[in-house]
Amino acid sequence: MILQDSVLKLKNMISESRNIVFFGGAGVSTESGIKDFRSADGIYMMDYKFPPESVLSHTFFKKHTEEFFDFYRKYLCFPDAKPNMAHIKLAELENQGKLKAVITQNVDGLHQLAGSNTVYELHGSALRNYCTKCGKFYDFDFVYKSNGVPKCECGGIVKPDVVLYEEGLDNDTVENAVNAIANADMLIVAGTSLTVYPAAGFIRYFSGDKLVLINKDSTAMDEKFGLVIHGKIGEVLKETV
Repeated sequence: MILQDSVLKLKNMISESRNIVFFGGAGVSTESGIKDFRSADGIYMMDYKFPPESVLSHTFFKKHTEEFFDFYRKYLCFPDAKPNMAHIKLAELENQGKLKAVITQNVDGLHQLAGSNTVYELHGSALRNYCTKCGKFYDFDFVYKSNGVPKCECGGIVKPDVVLYEEGLDNDTVENAVNAIANADMLIVAGTSLTVYPAAGFIRYFSGDKLVLINKDSTAMDEKFGLVIHGKIGEVLKETV
């Protein structure tokens, strides 16, 4: 049960703020039926023939491309997922002029589907796919509905625009995210274990005094936050926005 005094405190902090930034991880989308990675029933806990973290690496993509796409379609593609209350309330907060940016580690595009406009996707998007040979763009359905390795008309492999292990983050996206956090008067961090770097290190750029964590489970960094709420993100934001 979410403590009402914590909800009231968060509501007051939001009311007092004019430049809020939201930093979210996989836990933001679990209420939309999308598995996270590190919880007890997350993707990394599955009994798969290859370690999931290895499958989601650039090396595996290059060496075992067909196996990569089998895993990718099954566990990282969610054609029927809809925005949950967290996505909806964040879009409302942006519409009110208070939320200036959403920084997400997710690749599902649900923030934009809910109506958010300023979204920095640190790990890319499953909705964008490009030929590794000629650069031609392909949509989600092309890759999701393909059999085996999706191929461009030029013969090149069509790769999802998602950042795999061993790949670097997009420089412009990182710069925009860091600037947004540095200029924020309130930072809400939610649905993340804060163990994946460099993304988890972004919170160090925040210099304000309203630092909030909303997460189902405790993290090793809980003590760094002024307010910690353990609960479902959608439920918390529904009560406070």
